[in-house]
Amino acid sequence: MSDTRNFVLRDVDGNEHGVFTGKQPRQAALKAANRGSGTKSKPDVIRLRERGTKKIHVFKAWKQTVAAPKNRPEWMPAKISKPFVKKERIEKLE
Repeated sequence: MSDTRNFVLRDVDGNEHGVFTGKQPRQAALKAANRGSGTKSKPDVIRLRERGTKKIHVFKAWKQTVAAPKNRPEWMPAKISKPFVKKERIEKLE
């Protein structure tokens, strides 16, 4: 049995689009944050509903451009965008 879980991205109207997979909600939120346009001063709000449950995990998310690691492969650019997330709360659907 696989340990990965599926999380569906929800917008403020309750429409669901985009599935992100991870073992933990934070892992899926990091993947979603890398596609967003939030900054540290103005973070995006990411709402992920775990498939098969009525839980919605709410995160504040942003990404920053940072220097790539020293042991990077040669195809990787010198600057990369690194996602950051901070869990705000868990909401329950009725």
